[in-house]
Amino acid sequence: MARKKSSQLTDSEQSIMEVLWQKGEASVRDIADALSEDKASAYTTVQTMCKILVEKGYAEFRKEGKAFIYAPTMTQKEARQGALASLLNRFFGGSPEVLAQHLMQETDIELKDLAALQRQIDASKD
Repeated sequence: MARKKSSQLTDSEQSIMEVLWQKGEASVRDIADALSEDKASAYTTVQTMCKILVEKGYAEFRKEGKAFIYAPTMTQKEARQGALASLLNRFFGGSPEVLAQHLMQETDIELKDLAALQRQIDASKD
């Protein structure tokens, strides 16, 4: 039985989206070059990943001569919101409170970071 395709970004797709968010739009060559600064990326692999991003709704493309130019269809903030909603629903019963409790118990969050969060909470009450 075929595995259900995930709407969430894989690590490789996330890397490509980071390039698109930074540049606004880019050709497959531009993306491959940007990714190669950290790790060698084959042109055909990047091309395939870009097509998947289009299928998932994260990117769109236009043809310019022989090149395909890709652009994000959502902001990084919108993608984060979607990923967070998915995380909340899958692992925390849709509860931000349970997630916050988990973060406080399972991570080494510093007191200054907690104080900054409290200031944000207090400011949002106004």
